[in-house]
Amino acid sequence: MKTDIELRNDILDELQWEPSVTATEIGVIVEDSIVTLTGTVQSFPEKWGAEKAALRVSGVKGVANEIDVELPSESRRSDEDIARAAANALDWDVVLPKDLQVVVENGWVTLNGTVEWQYQKTAAQNDVARLTGVKGVINNTKIKSKVSTNAVQGKIESALQRLASLDAKEIRVKTDGGKVTLEGTVASWEEKEAAEDAAWSAPGVTDVDDKLVIL
Repeated sequence: MKTDIELRNDILDELQWEPSVTATEIGVIVEDSIVTLTGTVQSFPEKWGAEKAALRVSGVKGVANEIDVELPSESRRSDEDIARAAANALDWDVVLPKDLQVVVENGWVTLNGTVEWQYQKTAAQNDVARLTGVKGVINNTKIKSKVSTNAVQGKIESALQRLASLDAKEIRVKTDGGKVTLEGTVASWEEKEAAEDAAWSAPGVTDVDDKLVIL
């Protein structure tokens, strides 16, 4: 098991390796394998990229992303401009329903509405996160599936068994209607995300409670 100092050094190296991130402006604090990212970046995708880089490092159990987005003058836009661009981006995405709404305040975009699948909720966030002037995204879209939840548990267990990167024997799946709870252990944050993605991909799932523990 890595020490906090070893984890911090690995994360700093990974941030240097990540081309979308200016690592010199980012600070890293590690305590009990929980990482806090500090500092400033010039865009929300860069903040997002730093978080994903930290999560890729073996031994990381969680990340608190406290990086501030300080937009350069050429990237600053009014909330009205951002709202218009965000609405257009959502409207042009063929995988999304046409009734999603955006609220913009001080560069922060809030998404509202309902979708049928988790991948649609993720797509909506991705659509607006990379727009110029966006400082952050709050994704309040709700998942309301029209698909039956029958046999959800068996479908998820089968999906987990198909993933070569996972030891499915260490993961327990519980279902209650459209809500899925994952329990057990995994070896890394990437495995934890892979298991959660598999659960979200099952038809009828509206909520996933990921209680997997990283060893």
